This record gives sequence, C-alpha cells and structure tokens, in this order.
Amino acid sequence: MEKISIAIDGPASSGKSTVAKILARDFDFIYVDTGAMYRAITFLAIKYQVAFSDESALAELTKKYPITFKQSVHGQLVFANGEEITQAIRQPDVTAAVSEVSAHAKVRNELVEAQRQLAEAGGIVMDGRDIGTTVLPEAEVKIFLVASVEERAQRRYKENQEKGIDMDFEAIKEAIAKRDYLDSHRSVSPLVQAADAQLVDTTGMSIDQVVTKIKEVICSKGF
Repeated sequence: MEKISIAIDGPASSGKSTVAKILARDFDFIYVDTGAMYRAITFLAIKYQVAFSDESALAELTKKYPITFKQSVHGQLVFANGEEITQAIRQPDVTAAVSEVSAHAKVRNELVEAQRQLAEAGGIVMDGRDIGTTVLPEAEVKIFLVASVEERAQRRYKENQEKGIDMDFEAIKEAIAKRDYLDSHRSVSPLVQAADAQLVDTTGMSIDQVVTKIKEVICSKGF
C-alpha cells in the first residue's frame, strides 16, 4: 500500500487508539499515539510537582523528558526519557488533568513538532484530537470518530476493569462529558471535525466494523 498518512480524530473513548493500532498493523504502518504523549507530560507534571497552570514549565518537561514508543509482545509501550510509563499515564489522576495540560499552546507546539517529524516519511496512522486540523492538515485520509457519551463511558469502564483500575461508572461518564466540553472549547487547537474528514459514528459498532468502514473510506480515495 502507498505510504500515506492517516489522521484519526475524535473525543475520549471513541475508539481512536484501538482502530489506529489495527490499521497500522494491517498496513504495516507506524502508529503514533498522540494522546499518550499529552498524558505523559501530565504524568510528569504530577511526578515533579509542576503546576498544571505553569505553561512554560510544562513545555520544558517535553524537552527534558523525550517521549518515545516501543512495540512489545504486550502491545505498544510508552517511555519518558527511558522510563516505562505505559500504565502510569492511564491512572485517574492523569485522566482528570490531561485536558488542562494539553490546552497550553507551548505544550502543544512542542509536541506537534515532534509528531510532524515522526510523520515526515509517511506510512503512519496518527490519532488524537487535532491531527487532521493542526498536526497533519495535509493527511491523505482523515477520519473523525464519534460515539454517545453513555457508550464511551461503558468502554472506558470495561477497559479500566480489565487493567485492574477501579473507578465508578458515573464518575467516568461525568469525566468524559467534562473532557468533551473542555476539548471542544479550548482556544488552542480545539476538537473539531476537519472539513475534509469522514465522520464515522461508532455507537453500536464493533471494532471490526469500524475498521472495515475506515478501510472502505481509504479504498474509496484510491489508495
């Protein structure tokens, strides 16, 4: 397959990461988890007691602790300056603060530049909230995934249970709705559908069905 760039955007727990990983595997592309990068900075802010409001100090964390990815038999691992933090960045304290941290322009500028460098060679699948609009506006394929808050909360709850993370369902639902609002109303790179992105509502769809739908979109564009 031609080494194109595939941008997948959408709100929390809409299925972005799961389908992006499958597409990258099926096409033998590189998967770039941008959400994990913002979670990593949030984790570092908590670890080193950097205020979520301190934009400059947060931006410095992106330089001091480079974020990298590595494939393993257990899936993709996330590292910050060589420290493996894959599970740590999925804890409730990180989830609760990542929207505030990711809203800072200096933080986004640093990470967007790193993401663009990863995409320069093509053959990548990148998911996030502003990939098709800000990070890779020239991506050949753009997908915008959505799903109801209820269904996304159920997905997150099940995912947390499987990982041994105990969190109340209603609290998850409330956190997702709050993040939707914050992500779509922030002044820097808000969560919006790119004009040339294909909308895919994943409510009631299985992962396989979503992947098949996206592959149909890719094929319809001649790739």
